[in-house]
Amino acid sequence: MTVLVKPETAHSAAPRPDIAPEEWAVRVKLAAAYQLAALYGWTDHIYTHFSVRVPGAEEHFLINPFGLLFDEVTASTLVKIDIDGTIIDDPLGLGINQAGYVIHSAIHRARPDLKAVLHTHTRHGAAVSAQKEGLLPLSQHALAYYGRVAYHTYEGVVLDLDEQERLIANLGERNVLILRNHGLLAGGVSVEHAFRLLHGLENACAIQIAAQAGGNDGLLFAPQAAIDKVRRQATVFADGEHPGIARHWNAAIRQLERRGSDYKS
Repeated sequence: MTVLVKPETAHSAAPRPDIAPEEWAVRVKLAAAYQLAALYGWTDHIYTHFSVRVPGAEEHFLINPFGLLFDEVTASTLVKIDIDGTIIDDPLGLGINQAGYVIHSAIHRARPDLKAVLHTHTRHGAAVSAQKEGLLPLSQHALAYYGRVAYHTYEGVVLDLDEQERLIANLGERNVLILRNHGLLAGGVSVEHAFRLLHGLENACAIQIAAQAGGNDGLLFAPQAAIDKVRRQATVFADGEHPGIARHWNAAIRQLERRGSDYKS
């Protein structure tokens, strides 16, 4: 019989003694998100990046060391940097991906409501990002995002700070961004919230590419009434407080822990 992990104990771990308990808690969650992404096949080798804001007055956030695979990221190996790019804590001395800094610092600075930002280069996400119409109303998964996705035009590898202004302008007040010819991004009020949004979006993109395999002529779009209805129904997840978000996250954590993951270390 499967033993359910209780939400209040699912992320307990012995913290590094030099790290505050509040910071350690978000480190554990972010490390879990990295390892879940590896489990679900959302990785691009050592590239792409997830981040979370560190609780407290300082504008610090955590991101992956540049060189670790996602399934190698643990709570203690995450790099802490400030909003201006100064490295505060880098236990492995690997530094960070500059593109990760440019994208994540821009969003954390402009959108303090988005505590976590997850970005992927998956095959299906990148494929949808290269389609003129973007995400199509082909599935129940997609309808939850339809009309709520922002788009950012591709300008090359995101290394230049001057792109931040345009990226933020395109994101606006939305939580989900498709970077054209590039990939997907989801932001949330917590790691769990951002993960739930990204999980659904990745599935929507995978379904779209599978549906298009037989050609676009025979595609059946959902009726407008259904699109509007599902959009209304999906608003319950908008603020990140719906109990379904914790339920989704805790199920993912159980899946990860059954594999003996070391994400808490």
